[in-house]
Amino acid sequence: MTDVVEMDEGRKRYEFKKTLEKLEAKQGSGTELITIYIPPDKQIYDVTAQLRDEFGQCANIKSKQTRTNVQSAISSILSRLKYYKNPPENGMAVFCGTIQLGGDRSDLECTIIEPPEPLNLYMYRCSSNFELEPLRQMLEEKNIYGLLVLDRREAYWGFLRGNRIEPVGGVTSTVPGKQRKGGQSSARFQRLREIAINEFYTKIGERSSAIFIAEKDFFDRFKGVLIGGPSPTKEEFEAGNYLHHEIQKRIIGLFDVAYTNESGLPELVDAAQDALKGVEVMKEKAIMNRFLKELVKDDGLAAYGEDSIRKNLEIGAVDILLLSGSLRKSRMKIKCQNCGHTEERTIQLEPGKTVSDILVHTCRKCSAPLIVDEEVDIIEELTNFADQSSTRVEIISSDFEEGSILYTAFGGIAAILRYRTGF
Repeated sequence: MTDVVEMDEGRKRYEFKKTLEKLEAKQGSGTELITIYIPPDKQIYDVTAQLRDEFGQCANIKSKQTRTNVQSAISSILSRLKYYKNPPENGMAVFCGTIQLGGDRSDLECTIIEPPEPLNLYMYRCSSNFELEPLRQMLEEKNIYGLLVLDRREAYWGFLRGNRIEPVGGVTSTVPGKQRKGGQSSARFQRLREIAINEFYTKIGERSSAIFIAEKDFFDRFKGVLIGGPSPTKEEFEAGNYLHHEIQKRIIGLFDVAYTNESGLPELVDAAQDALKGVEVMKEKAIMNRFLKELVKDDGLAAYGEDSIRKNLEIGAVDILLLSGSLRKSRMKIKCQNCGHTEERTIQLEPGKTVSDILVHTCRKCSAPLIVDEEVDIIEELTNFADQSSTRVEIISSDFEEGSILYTAFGGIAAILRYRTGF
């Protein structure tokens, strides 16, 4: 039962992110795109009263086209709001206006979103684009971890945000090597070396602490620090209390890593798997590693590529369907207006372009114009297909190495099979 809830949440997050991307690409010719954020405790009749007042104020807009477009958008919103007695549980966001489609083409579009978290503001805004920042903030990962790798030569720090590793910066040291120069006593050389090590650890502590504490909502979202490096360096650093006291008390663990530059951050996350159990990146890494292991076996249960996955789904052979969250494709049924020929195509969507912009417009049989009969997002289509055979679906982020491999090397569509097939 738990897997089903997680799967549904992953799909909801994907759909929410995709909707924001579509809204972000939309442009108006002037200040005629309307954004309204309605919190759950706002009365709908207060919103409609303001909209009617704004409709009257539109008479002051000098441009006839802008005036007409804004009034059309307000009328469209009012016609939709009359179906709501109260806002939904988390409130609602309304985006409406005349969208420029290229050339002289335009279209009035209205989108209503019920956000995944409660809205805490009321907003009415007219602009040439939609205001999306309050919803973008809901996509930010709630749990954040500090990452720090170090030895006596260098150090590097960053963040783990959900399933994304974010490198930030690092320092190198001037600590002398273990071999002293001629003319120095062994004891004096050792003292100078210890002073240099202490100064370097102090620099690491101050700079990394400043970065971690500067994180927005530090006390709510920052869950702790992972420290990596060779022994005894990381143990010396922890024991010396070089980090700010608020960071020091949130050290989750010390882990052995070979690299102490930027490359050491993903190594640290891998080494801390047990400590990070339950974090989304570890779940996705485990699934991708299982797929990659199956892939290299002679009798492995791995498949990839759209055609192969479709055939395996048809016969119920897919155990886990792996879909990249970076996929932006549509599956279409296309029909010829002349001879009636139909076919299905998968189209790669491009920012700022519609399906009709990308689609080849002539029939391969009679060269007559084609029309799109049906269109569905490929993740939605394959997910619904998978549900028919109780296949588990995992939407994998591209923000970590294995997830990026799924998208770049395997086209964003792969599977772990229940049994071997010829596909």
